[in-house]
Amino acid sequence: MPARRSVRRTARAAAVVALVTTAAVGCGDRGGLEGAGATPTAVSPARLWPDLRPASSPAYPYAVATRETVKGVTVPGDDIRKVDPVDVVRAEIAAHPDDYGSKGAYHATVDRVRECEPGGVRARCPLLRAYYRDLTGDGRVEMTLGFRLYPTNQTAVRVYTVEKHRLVQVLADNDAIIGVELAGRALIERSPAGIAGYEYRTTWIWDQDRRAMVFSRDEFLRTGRVPHGREPSPSASGAAAPPSSATASPSASPGASASGP
Repeated sequence: MPARRSVRRTARAAAVVALVTTAAVGCGDRGGLEGAGATPTAVSPARLWPDLRPASSPAYPYAVATRETVKGVTVPGDDIRKVDPVDVVRAEIAAHPDDYGSKGAYHATVDRVRECEPGGVRARCPLLRAYYRDLTGDGRVEMTLGFRLYPTNQTAVRVYTVEKHRLVQVLADNDAIIGVELAGRALIERSPAGIAGYEYRTTWIWDQDRRAMVFSRDEFLRTGRVPHGREPSPSASGAAAPPSSATASPSASPGASASGP
């Protein structure tokens, strides 16, 4: 095998030299192609523990998709922009008493929602601005909502669409949120990590078969230098550090503009 890799390296080098020579003849001494150096040898993955018995079930349950018809909320003219977001939050509270009841984890949200009504203290309203963008690819916009879940530090992220004149929830996720992005037809959540200088980034995309936004990718990304210049020390095994953060779209907090046309 090493001999075969050596032959491939030599062949690649010869091809580069030939290309440079040809370019030099046609273009002169300046402006021609230059070799970029030796090409790293590709290494195939090594399978560890091939005799290990495969797991038959997941270690932890994870809701990759949620879908629920919203009861008690109408969609005038099938136009989701005419739906009142406060009514949508109230419908969720009514549908999930275990979460929002007096003993529920998010019980304080109920009193805060009252502040969203006319005459309430707007600064105490937990509901964030609604955004509208086509996330399913059917040419019609969906509604993305966010609201704080008191008394916790979590934020509810919800996406709704209209099907057969009904409002349908196609994404429901609760997390500690740094920011939310809409990139194309994907929704990306950014959450704090337990290690300084890193964050979690979760991507949800539309799945035509499930008719819901499904969990697509969960990343642990570096966002900047660790405070006081303290870099994470490498592990004893010499494992590589997590990849650097590189997103295609600018970050947007849940209350910042991320809406489409």
